[in-house]
Amino acid sequence: SVTQGNRKKEDEFEFNKDAGMYVCKAGHMAIRKARQGKKGVGKNQKNTYYFDIERCKRCSFKEGCYKEGAKSKSYSVSIKSNEHVEQEKFQESEYFKEKSKERYKIEAKNSELKHRHGYDVASSSGLIGMELQGAMAIFTVNLKRILKLMG
Repeated sequence: SVTQGNRKKEDEFEFNKDAGMYVCKAGHMAIRKARQGKKGVGKNQKNTYYFDIERCKRCSFKEGCYKEGAKSKSYSVSIKSNEHVEQEKFQESEYFKEKSKERYKIEAKNSELKHRHGYDVASSSGLIGMELQGAMAIFTVNLKRILKLMG
């Protein structure tokens, strides 16, 4: 979600590199661009692209895009922070790709611990009780695995 975003392809506007603006499905280009949000306050800034509302009122694609009576039509794109850019680079590395192929095995084991052996909710209070519960659940799962491999 951080690196790819969560927009559907059919809803996406296209970016025109030459103009540095987004173009809607109907081919109308944004008329102005503004940056929103403060620098370095924990939230990503956004580039907001504004479209000509008069064109939107007459557009054949206005169904689901333009809301009747709206004063403006805009499209915002989040600017990735340095942390997100670093995460994106890490996700492209061979190390990450190799490890992500193994992840399903670990997640399956975690799911078994949580759902079949009660590791999702602490049965007693305190750190010692939780450590004991974890040790017993992991011991049980390992014992089941040993018995399965022996049989």
